[in-house]
Amino acid sequence: MRASVLSDWLAQRLERGNGQPIYRQLHRLLQQAILSRELPPGSKVPSSRLLAQELGIGRNTVTQVYEQLVLEGYVSSATGRGTFVADSAPDEIVGVPDAPLPQTRPETLPPQAQRALSVRGARLIAGAGVSKRQWGAFMPGVPDVTKFPARVWSRLHNKYWRRLRPDLLTYAPGGGLASLRHALADYLRTSRSVRCTPEQIIITTGIHQSVDLAVRLLSDPGDVIWTEDPCYWGVRSVLHVSGLQSRPIAVDEEGINPSADDLAHPPKLMLVTPSHQYPLGMVMSLARRRMLLEYARQHQCWIIEDDYDSEFRYGSRPLASLQGLDTSGQVIYVGSFGKTLFPGLRIGYLVVPQALAESFATASAELYREGQLLQQAVLAEFIAEGHFTSHIRKMRTLYGQRRQTLLDAAAHRYGDALPAVGGDAGLHLVMQLPEGSDDRLVATAALERNIVVRPLSGYYAQPSLAPSGLLIGYACVPDEEIAPCFDTLADAIDATLVQFA
Repeated sequence: MRASVLSDWLAQRLERGNGQPIYRQLHRLLQQAILSRELPPGSKVPSSRLLAQELGIGRNTVTQVYEQLVLEGYVSSATGRGTFVADSAPDEIVGVPDAPLPQTRPETLPPQAQRALSVRGARLIAGAGVSKRQWGAFMPGVPDVTKFPARVWSRLHNKYWRRLRPDLLTYAPGGGLASLRHALADYLRTSRSVRCTPEQIIITTGIHQSVDLAVRLLSDPGDVIWTEDPCYWGVRSVLHVSGLQSRPIAVDEEGINPSADDLAHPPKLMLVTPSHQYPLGMVMSLARRRMLLEYARQHQCWIIEDDYDSEFRYGSRPLASLQGLDTSGQVIYVGSFGKTLFPGLRIGYLVVPQALAESFATASAELYREGQLLQQAVLAEFIAEGHFTSHIRKMRTLYGQRRQTLLDAAAHRYGDALPAVGGDAGLHLVMQLPEGSDDRLVATAALERNIVVRPLSGYYAQPSLAPSGLLIGYACVPDEEIAPCFDTLADAIDATLVQFA
């Protein structure tokens, strides 16, 4: 197929004004032409400038399609020579010697795993932050599930089983159970100043799935997302396998702090924790919030607000959400019941702008085929009857006491030598270690003593350049065990850091 014939063939098939982006149509049609051998291997495709002129579309659109086809192996491009269809027939590659493994694969993986996993899969596993221990002193981010009102939950659960409804045992409708979305809308409006209707709420399995869904629907591979530096390792892993280019943005005492160079290159998305920065704990200032919202409005960026534990604030009322200040519909609000109730519940939610609500509901059902409607029904009634807010009030008092007990234990052992930061809210605090110390060695030494802490450096984009510290969770540790467990942790610190021996 000659270049002029290809242009005519494409022009006849592009459907303008049907709602499907020209980029996606052109990409699909060129794939089809190559796979059907309308464009045979080795044939030259028109230059981006020529094809754009003949189709009456932007050159950037054609360039983007060509770049994607190169990444996917359909065509190859050589500077000064042009773009050519790749030779990809299966019967012509049989017997080709194995190519060497890409150098980006982490060498720490066993050779068999290096061969079996994709590059992004290997990178995910090598950088995984998940712990084999999910309970006990001093596991960060885990609530005290022993204080959960199990009798109330069981009563509600049993009621739905006695009045068995078949519709609660099948797949969930798009967006989740209506009664839970209504209960959540009422709660979020009053407690978090989130402006939403029930239809704007999409029920998910938690923060990871919420972020994954937002990324899939609002960005394409290669798009840039700003992340706070440091940030939560779990969300960073989701982004690593999404194909996005993650750009770490340093935080200061007012939250995420993009430089002039950062601001000169607008991202497609931003992921922020404004009410309680994770893991350092600072609160994003009102001035910084307004700046981000105005910047997002001007450049049509999406802001994903991760409001993971804002209910637990000590000494002041929970802060209003960033979403509540948004007047242009740029914020995707994300929350979960993992810390307020119990992690194993696996129920979270997004609040999306009204214009996106139907698309998100459809995509959620299409991609994940959700269920757990019985659990959603129980949770909806649990909220509606006031048990949820009552439980939060009770746990806020308990966690505040445990936080203070931990601070007292640290001060008794070290005085001001190892200061704690970020403890005004949430379920953990950060203990700073001396400059130059290796927090990973301290965490390993603590684990050998049956104490779980996380090294602060692991939350940074460049751990080798990060400050040294420990994330210490106090929520799931009984009051009477905090002081002795901290002494055990301190022994590990002293054994690792000679200056404290």
